[in-house]
Amino acid sequence: MHRLFVSDLHLSDDTPDIEAALIALLKHESPFDSLVMLGDIFEAWVGDDDDSPLAERIRLALRALADSGTEILFCRGNRDFMLGEQFASDIGGVLLPDQTVLDVAGHPALLLHGDTLCTDDVDYQQFRELVHSPEWQTEMMAKSLDERRELARQLRSMSIDAASNKPEDIMDVNQSAVSAAMRDTDVSVMVHGHTHRPNRHQCDTGERIVLGDWTAQAGWLLRERGSELSLERFSIG
Repeated sequence: MHRLFVSDLHLSDDTPDIEAALIALLKHESPFDSLVMLGDIFEAWVGDDDDSPLAERIRLALRALADSGTEILFCRGNRDFMLGEQFASDIGGVLLPDQTVLDVAGHPALLLHGDTLCTDDVDYQQFRELVHSPEWQTEMMAKSLDERRELARQLRSMSIDAASNKPEDIMDVNQSAVSAAMRDTDVSVMVHGHTHRPNRHQCDTGERIVLGDWTAQAGWLLRERGSELSLERFSIG
């Protein structure tokens, strides 16, 4: 098995270098067995009917990868929480639930975006519960694309303002939440993104591997090849 894990690309019209790096990575690594994208693929996602040029380019690139024989698995992040089954169908991939247990390098591993582990950030967890509710999403999808894009801009601005006033440790994972999630799912490995703090941590329940975010300077991936796992940073631009 040759599998790549990525997260937190935050693709947008303002990040052409990151988009180019993703396309280059897919071409350079091909053929490989599986691509797992653990949320925040996009800086914002206003619905699977998004008809922007960026959305279409990414759909086409991922569909070409799937058509070449690579499995694509992805989950929602805190920025693209409205990704849905239509997007999965469009790219020939599979939308994962918020938590997924998958065999990784011979061990059961818990895969997730990571925002649900940041339990000390109570305000964010309340916001997350709201925007993930079917009622809120139904109301959102009733709006036009332009209205949804404007709301996404407003939410992003509010998020930046809120984060600037929070202690750094509040926006990191809570170790008790990590241990509980691993015990509840009976795994010895956890892989997540979200915190933008790439590292490999040993804890009482096993290993927690944190994917890094992609910037104009560098990207991150976790490579599974057989029984080996390697967290890799690579240059962009």
